[in-house]
Amino acid sequence: MNDQASPQPAAATEPAAATEQVAVTEPAAATHKLSLPVQGMTCASCVLRVEGAIKGVAGVSAAAVNLASNKAVIELTDDADLRAVEAAVRSAGYALQMPSRTDGGEAPELQEFDAASPHDDEFKILRRDVAVSAAFTLPVMLLSMLPMLDAVHAWWPLTMDETNRILLLLTTPVLFFPGRRFFRGFLATLRHFTADMNTLVAVGTGAAYAYSTAAVLFPQWLGLQAGHMEVYFDTSATIITLILIGRMLEAKAKNRASDAIRKLIGLQPRTARVLREGNEIEVTLAAIRIGDLVVVRPGERIPADGSVTAGISSVDESMISGEPLPVEKQEGDAVVGGTVNKEGALTLRATAIGAGSVLGHIVRMVDEAQGSKAPVQKLVDRIASVFVPVVIGIALITGIVWYFGIDAGFTPSMLRFIAVLIIACPCALGLATPAAIMVGVGVGADRGILIKDAESLERARSISTIVLDKTGTVTEGRPAVVAVHVAEGNAAVLDASTLLALVASAEQPSEHPLGQAVLRHAREQGLEVRAPASFQYEPGAGVIAFIGEDAVMAGNRSLMKSYAVKLPEQLPEELRLPGRTVLYVAINGRFAGALALSDAIRPTSAQAIAMLHRQGIDVVMLTGDTEDAARMIADEAGIDRVIAGVRPEQKANEVQALQAEGRVVAMVGDGINDAPALAQADVSIAMGSGTDIAMETADITLMKSDLRAVVDAIRLSGATLGKIRQNLFWAFFYNVVGIPLAAAGLLSPMLAAAAMAFSSVSVVSNSLLLRRFHRQPLGD
Repeated sequence: MNDQASPQPAAATEPAAATEQVAVTEPAAATHKLSLPVQGMTCASCVLRVEGAIKGVAGVSAAAVNLASNKAVIELTDDADLRAVEAAVRSAGYALQMPSRTDGGEAPELQEFDAASPHDDEFKILRRDVAVSAAFTLPVMLLSMLPMLDAVHAWWPLTMDETNRILLLLTTPVLFFPGRRFFRGFLATLRHFTADMNTLVAVGTGAAYAYSTAAVLFPQWLGLQAGHMEVYFDTSATIITLILIGRMLEAKAKNRASDAIRKLIGLQPRTARVLREGNEIEVTLAAIRIGDLVVVRPGERIPADGSVTAGISSVDESMISGEPLPVEKQEGDAVVGGTVNKEGALTLRATAIGAGSVLGHIVRMVDEAQGSKAPVQKLVDRIASVFVPVVIGIALITGIVWYFGIDAGFTPSMLRFIAVLIIACPCALGLATPAAIMVGVGVGADRGILIKDAESLERARSISTIVLDKTGTVTEGRPAVVAVHVAEGNAAVLDASTLLALVASAEQPSEHPLGQAVLRHAREQGLEVRAPASFQYEPGAGVIAFIGEDAVMAGNRSLMKSYAVKLPEQLPEELRLPGRTVLYVAINGRFAGALALSDAIRPTSAQAIAMLHRQGIDVVMLTGDTEDAARMIADEAGIDRVIAGVRPEQKANEVQALQAEGRVVAMVGDGINDAPALAQADVSIAMGSGTDIAMETADITLMKSDLRAVVDAIRLSGATLGKIRQNLFWAFFYNVVGIPLAAAGLLSPMLAAAAMAFSSVSVVSNSLLLRRFHRQPLGD
């Protein structure tokens, strides 16, 4: 019976006065999210400019742009014009890749969420540009340095003027072919009176190239003699090549950071067999339609979510549940796309396909989480908004001071000006946080931990108290046999295993949860379960069955009483513990023993709670069960504080009371019955199989029904934030130390370019170290 009150009609209230003015509130427009690749971004300044362009379009309610994934997560109303968003991004100097289907019809294919392909393409283009750039830069370096050596200068066959002209010819392709991306970016920002990393590189290398070109073609303009050695083509070419190498390595690292989504996408097969007009045909996944009958042979991956219509098999669902043992499937059972059919052939009716499937939901969650922004990113954004203009100002001041103040001459002043521009690392600043978030979210997904967004990941590090729902969280959430008692006088002819096998055989046709628990336990013990010769179900009491020549009864006291079975006055204490249900057993009209069933604690719960205690986190168990039953489970699991007798709607109040004590509270539940408490908690964690949990609402979703995953999620949060702090330290360190050294003339432009390229690569590489994250042993 539903104990929720039904809504009462408004007509029961007193009618309003005719003169009263009623304010009509327009319903909020429905919104949806899109994750779209953005091309052309190089640094944190680019991110801010793309975000600003997107947010300026009517109908866009939120936008988060991620430099590590090169994606924009856009929340927009259903009536928003996506083409206007694309135009706004294009006018800002970047390219937004549109989805293949935007009509709101069928669910898009999972490949649209694949974050790896933009990085694959970028890496291939950069590898080509690096090869071209290096092919020209190497001879430029040799031609620049060899004539300066005394041993070579004596026999060098070319005049310096001829050498300089060859250097001009070799350097020009480097700047305007592989290096054209920097100048295009610079011109795009110039049109909008802004600046980014392209500005720094283009101005620095362009200044050296323009000066050197003028010195070769028109030396009189600069007061130089023809054939002089004051040209810096090697500086321009080497800077371009080193930065391209850094970009290439960065793209490779980003590609590895996208492995999580690539692995998820790889779980779906390329083709499927469907039955149409009685014929079995092979089609691509895109051709499957909801309602199609799909045939899956042994060893094949299931191509879509569906319901089994024919066949019996076992299915490996480890990619969803994390459980290593296959799950038996038969007619009427649900299956999930991406899982593996192990033994028999199955026919299923497709119920969800592509992005609408469970796998699609998981991919979308990971994709959006990797593109989200952590709160700490706000500080970086504020710095990035002024970083490039400040660097240009410092570079100009450096050049002016060296030229006019120190009277160092034009060439040394120009080189220091260039060095300051090139050493600045806005790209490292922009990558510091999103690279770590991207890898951290991917590592979590690989371990069955789905993180909703970067903010949830950051908050998880601060958890001080974890509230656990008992049923289905600390415990299995289903009855299990915990004790088998053989009656006195029967021990000589009947042992516990034989009694269990007889009861399981009697319960085999039963669909009652207690009967299924007995049957499951017998099979786990490897006992022989026989089909009963006859079977009778007594509603609310138990079952009666003939197993061979024995009449077996299993049920409650009322069943035994109705058949005049004499029961002992008192059962052993192990059967009478709080929270246990007793199943009495009679064989041929005589009491033979009893089984105790209860909602058993999960095998890993005690270990997980011990780990949480070691991290200094308080654990509280909330349950609607009695105090005695709850305390027994809590003692077994190692939980100190128990709040029993709490109704689901009261759990949120208990969480709020803990928050009032100044605690940062995480609630772990099944995502459905505990919804109010999950909503109240600072961090909500849903446990479940992945098919029946609120993946869209929980901050963190655990695909495995294992509390150790809660520990892993908290530790992963701490590890990710640690990497963010390290990345930010290095990004600021490069700039705080590098810019003064360049301004002081202690760094040449080429060394500055190498340091700049290394800074971005080091930030992404450091983030990739998160992939070594592993479960902490209990003793650590």
